[in-house]
Amino acid sequence: MNRVLGLAAILGLAAIGLAEPANAGVEKLYVLNCGEGVAGDISRWSPGVNEGKSMDFVDNCYLIKHSQGWFLWDTGIPDAVADMPNGLAPADLRSVTWHRPKKLAAQLEQLGVKPSDIKAMAISHTHPDHIGNVEMFPNTMLYVQKAEYEWPGANGAPRFKAEHPVTKLEGDRDIFGDGSIVVLSTPGHTPGHQSLLVKLPKTGELILTGDAVHFKSNWENRGVPVNNVSKEQTLASMQKIADRLAQDKGTLWINHDKAQRDTLKMAPEFYE
Repeated sequence: MNRVLGLAAILGLAAIGLAEPANAGVEKLYVLNCGEGVAGDISRWSPGVNEGKSMDFVDNCYLIKHSQGWFLWDTGIPDAVADMPNGLAPADLRSVTWHRPKKLAAQLEQLGVKPSDIKAMAISHTHPDHIGNVEMFPNTMLYVQKAEYEWPGANGAPRFKAEHPVTKLEGDRDIFGDGSIVVLSTPGHTPGHQSLLVKLPKTGELILTGDAVHFKSNWENRGVPVNNVSKEQTLASMQKIADRLAQDKGTLWINHDKAQRDTLKMAPEFYE
């Protein structure tokens, strides 16, 4: 009997040794202010609805502390815009005039995080309001869809510096291999658009939309912006997100939706 109990104790200790640490996975998520602006005509994001109506926009970045290192999702409007008294006006006045109330660098500094501390980063897509500060992190591994990376920029220019470390994805990717931070391929807005699934120990599962959807009514009515590269892909990506939310009882955080952002805790507060 004692021999059996001894064996059970040994096996129990072995199992404890093989188990993952209690703090494995995502530990904290900070919502950073990466831009605020005013859209001239929101019907460009929801054709036939709200023609000529203006709307306030916000632009979020997310800093995530994982047990294996810091991860940054999107980099927002360039920090240089913070020094522009009148903000950054768009070529198309129907689009968004952006301001930068807080620099990304200053928000990281407030949290005691240096750019060199960021182990990995990903961007939802390559529009300027999402990649404005990518080169603040010149040595950080960048996760981006291959289709987005190879999509020619203005005048055929590359969208990133050739020397920036990059992992080109072709579909979904579990960044740390534990299911807590998963890039979801959600093309349509751009050829290689992606969204991010994050599992927090207390808050639960979140899906950060990027620009797979722009604001709540846009999501509810499945409105596809006129400038998206593919309506069919956009609708399929929205359905993919909806299916995942239903499967895991997750919560959708819509990147540019000011009404929702106003309900969130902003850095230096955080989610666990």
